Amino acid sequence: MRDLLLAQLDKVKKGDFPEWLIPAIVNNEKLQRTKSYESNEARAGAFVAAFVARQDWKDYLKQVDDFATISKEEVMRVANQYYGLGYAVVYKRTGKDPNTVKVVKPAITPVPVNREVASDFYKQVTSLASPELQPVFLDYKKDIQETKLASGIPVFYTRNTENNLFNLYYVLDLGTNNDPKLGLAADYLQYLGTGKYNAAQLQQEFYKLGCSFAVSSGQDRIFVSLSGLDSNMEPALQLFEALLAAPTPDAAALKNMVAGVLKSRQDAKLNKQVILSQAMVNFAKYGPKNPFTSQLSEKELKALKPEQLTALIQKIPTYEHRVLYYGPRHMLSGHANFAGMPDESLRGVQGVLSKLHKTPVKLTPVPANKDFAEQPMNSRKVYWVGYNTVQAEILFLSKGPVYDKSIVPTTSLYNEYFGGSMGSIVFQELRESKALAYSASSRFANADKAGRSSYNLSYIGTQSDKLPEAMAGMNSLLNDMPVAEANLQIAKNAIRNSIATERITKSDILFSYERAKRLGLDYDLRRDVYEQTPNMSFADLQKFQQARVKGQNQTILVIGSKDRLNFKELAKYGQLQQLTLKEIFGY
Repeated sequence: MRDLLLAQLDKVKKGDFPEWLIPAIVNNEKLQRTKSYESNEARAGAFVAAFVARQDWKDYLKQVDDFATISKEEVMRVANQYYGLGYAVVYKRTGKDPNTVKVVKPAITPVPVNREVASDFYKQVTSLASPELQPVFLDYKKDIQETKLASGIPVFYTRNTENNLFNLYYVLDLGTNNDPKLGLAADYLQYLGTGKYNAAQLQQEFYKLGCSFAVSSGQDRIFVSLSGLDSNMEPALQLFEALLAAPTPDAAALKNMVAGVLKSRQDAKLNKQVILSQAMVNFAKYGPKNPFTSQLSEKELKALKPEQLTALIQKIPTYEHRVLYYGPRHMLSGHANFAGMPDESLRGVQGVLSKLHKTPVKLTPVPANKDFAEQPMNSRKVYWVGYNTVQAEILFLSKGPVYDKSIVPTTSLYNEYFGGSMGSIVFQELRESKALAYSASSRFANADKAGRSSYNLSYIGTQSDKLPEAMAGMNSLLNDMPVAEANLQIAKNAIRNSIATERITKSDILFSYERAKRLGLDYDLRRDVYEQTPNMSFADLQKFQQARVKGQNQTILVIGSKDRLNFKELAKYGQLQQLTLKEIFGY
């Protein structure tokens, strides 16, 4: 890896790069800045960067134009002047560090939580008058236009009035639950060429156009995306459609990709969060056969043929799908607002896609979705996985009802009050007051799809020797939620302010609609949360907590070192069972 990096640097020093590269770099710098300035955070960051550098704002904005004046010779001079032999290579080694120092743990006295007390400064700040922001909710019927291509494919459209960038998506209700190879085919596409371009040349062509593509496959959906400068949408779309229609199989690329997949699988077994939050949670919800373990074995991976994956890629546009577009063009050609503009401005989204998006006359219906069956939680269980660490990671998991939009306002307030922030009951009690946790949180997670169950997840990370007190503390809070009227009011205000200041804009409007449809909704559910939470009392939260959280059968997930965990204590919470990494990862 070091030699590869240095070899590329050596090419720059020698001027061994094409003339088109510098203009392309400048175009892509413009693209990235334009894209980043869609975010208020990035805009504010630009102000800070200019201020810290004591740079006049007009000069800061002129940087990209200045980049365009830089010659190839100047790049070579800088590379040779500053990138010599004086470099350092930093390695991360695995193994035991012989230089660790033992630190004596001090005694900690619990601190009373003075939730009702306010400092003079707090009173002064909160007494300041400020205008009350009003929320802006989405109206899907107004914010999104819907039409169809000549082929009958539905198109959902939101116009970009801010800049000249576009995002185009083909969305299929099909995923790795149906065929685990779909995820591999999606990853494989980036390593392939088509027709007159090999993979590297194809990437260069997209780079020249200031555009990029991606294909991602989830459990039950595939997103095929193209984005970049709208002025280059047609040539970029032609390239991308050609790639989808006729990707060139590459055995060497597949071999390297499979090696990368196997390496990432090894790395996943070393990652505590993957072990706990993904592998163990999926095992607890669905059993040994679950979405996380639904993948090809090492033997199956190595036996894959390039043609198998390219055939899957070619089938993607032949399935029934829908198109999402966010960009500056109008939906239809010849829109009245384009009167007097050049002919190229008359190319509406519908016309371009009807011409360039190649599909068969009759699309294939997507196969029925293969959702994994959720397991009942009829008893108390404790699953543990050995991991060499001084810390214990504990997750309390209980199953809630099938998705119900009517309880979303209540769960939103419950989460904010009980376990959703640094001002929540869980955080204050377990971390701030009793110092039992590095981190602690709890949330009632509503399902993201109609017909699926919601779950209550409560997490605590603690020192292994504090495990008994930490588990007892979390369990006590889950069963007997403390009353703190000041915190409840803060939680209400936090939700109200969050929704009032939140603006769902740009392509997020389309994805908000996608999420709503998965839940069987046709409106912005934030409206219900905003309108209902201010009138809720602690009694409302307590009623929900006692019905959905208190006394529920829990599956407790624990990772920690075998010689540090207190198994006698764990056994108090349910039937104790050790899980191996192979059981929960499926490999």
